[in-house]
Amino acid sequence: MTYLQDDDAPPTIDLNPSLLLDKLDGWLDGFVSLLPNLVVAALLMGVFWLASKLVKRWVIAQFARHDRENLGQMLGGFARTSLLVLGALLGATIVAPSLQPGDLLAGLGVSSVAIGFAFKDILQNWLAGMLILIRQPFQVGDQIEIGDFTGTVEAIETRSTLIKTYDAQRAVVPNSEIYTNAVLVKTAYPKRRSEYDIGIGYGDDLREACQVILETIQSVDGVEQDPKPEALPWDLAASWVTIRARWWTDTAGTNLVAVRAEVLASVKLALDEAGID
Repeated sequence: MTYLQDDDAPPTIDLNPSLLLDKLDGWLDGFVSLLPNLVVAALLMGVFWLASKLVKRWVIAQFARHDRENLGQMLGGFARTSLLVLGALLGATIVAPSLQPGDLLAGLGVSSVAIGFAFKDILQNWLAGMLILIRQPFQVGDQIEIGDFTGTVEAIETRSTLIKTYDAQRAVVPNSEIYTNAVLVKTAYPKRRSEYDIGIGYGDDLREACQVILETIQSVDGVEQDPKPEALPWDLAASWVTIRARWWTDTAGTNLVAVRAEVLASVKLALDEAGID
């Protein structure tokens, strides 16, 4: 198909099917000549795909032996992606021999910078998740408090940490927020101390009140005897004397809310029986 034009005549179109056939024939010849390279590249990609699956499983199994399955999942996924990218680069050099590995790596480096700016938040969360899994400030099953969320850690994923709150809701907290902010790990130690301030009248016997409170707390199921509970005079307020009650509970095997409720109810009844306001 060509254009014929002189200075005075309007332009015309010369429909020449042979030119189109020649073009298609050239494309077909190029495809046939590249067909062996395409087959080898496809086989190579298949080998890398299979190898990436095996490597991921091996990495996960190795970390699972040390109770670090979450870290194994993340590192295994990274290893698999790296192998697939390497296989794609090698396949590209086979299909197009004129491509040099150095050129591909240089292009990949420039692309990585662009991708890094475009997906900065995703990469930041992924790196934060990796550091959390490596350093283990908390683990799956721990009870933590981060910002407005308090609950049990369900999973640490590549982008976020899943927390099951005490009222049975799921909080999805970005890993970067957890890594850069203060986190309270409530189950970091075997025992946890609770406390509550109790006010009595100035006309009541302070030492008797402390003794009643102490004996009552010691009798409540779920309260640890080592360290021992305490009942300490804490403040002389305008209309009452404050006694601070302290007790310890087992972090893992005790319902802290139920124990706290039982302590408060028992102390209230015991003070009433002792005639202490």
